[in-house]
Amino acid sequence: MEYKVALIPGDGIGPEIIDGAVKVLEKIGGIYGHDFRFTSYLAGGCAIDATGKPLPEETLEGCLASDSVMLGAVGGPKWDTLPGDIRPEKALLGLRKELGLYTNLRPAKIQPALADACVLRKDIAERGFDILIVRELTGGIYFGERGRRDKNGVEEAYDTEKYDVNEIERVARVAFESARKRRGKVTSIDKANVLETSRLWRETVHRIGEEYPDVELADMLVDNAAMQLVRDPSAFDVVVTSNMFGDILSDEASQVTGSIGLLASASLGATTRGMYEPIHGSAPDIAGTDKANPIATILSAAMMLRYSFDLGEEADCIERAVEKVLLDGWRTSDICEADRAGEAIGCREMTEKILEALGR
Repeated sequence: MEYKVALIPGDGIGPEIIDGAVKVLEKIGGIYGHDFRFTSYLAGGCAIDATGKPLPEETLEGCLASDSVMLGAVGGPKWDTLPGDIRPEKALLGLRKELGLYTNLRPAKIQPALADACVLRKDIAERGFDILIVRELTGGIYFGERGRRDKNGVEEAYDTEKYDVNEIERVARVAFESARKRRGKVTSIDKANVLETSRLWRETVHRIGEEYPDVELADMLVDNAAMQLVRDPSAFDVVVTSNMFGDILSDEASQVTGSIGLLASASLGATTRGMYEPIHGSAPDIAGTDKANPIATILSAAMMLRYSFDLGEEADCIERAVEKVLLDGWRTSDICEADRAGEAIGCREMTEKILEALGR
């Protein structure tokens, strides 16, 4: 099989970690007889420098013509003072909208070899947890009306949170379908005691939940959810929530796994084309030093195989290789810092270790 993959290396460590994922995909393609055709495009800060736009038309057209998209990271202090409509992050919002990617899947799973890296109590870490956060991606406050205005001589800024029933229904279905393939439990996170959008969210999720009598549904207010994620993450299976709440809670969940450099994500829509990226940022302070952790990007590539190309066996192979390398004691600097391990290896060597494990 041949698959066309659009690559958006982006800024900071983006090119380094994307390079690692490409090598892993090429290796898995050789093992299983697949041909991945990669084309690189500009987006984010590097695109602003080159074209004046965070998301050039050529990039969007290339992504739409591809079978899927892999993204490294965008942004950095260099572009922090630009107006909001031309900041690097605008590329992400534009890609999600134009590609119709309305759901973000973020797994947060403790690796058995990294229990000591978990910031939680040892007994909680050893209990283990495997959470899938399903985040609505193209609605809510990030896409609502916003601006600044004068109010009685005082400058005022505003951002509008809004959702319609269709936006909530489609992400709820993703959550319930995912739960059916896991442990059969959905926790819906909202702020229904205060927000009208959350009341509509809760009503809609419960109505969709009636179609899935085999899935247990529970509601939880977002502030309580933030506490429970660090008190007992094993209590969660699938979490479904709004754009902003999902953004915050998924980052919190990532930290209790030991390192944000381990966690992948998939942004999906109505077609098989998705966008796959690590959840960490561009880390410009370590760009070019070979200190980046490529694991989150490599696991994102595994998610691409599973969700966009229906290559579950190949995805399992990559995930097992990553687990084997970690069990063998290999660590990048971010993991070493978290679990007080010994000497760290670099981005390139970690990629090589994973390639070797794939070969075995």
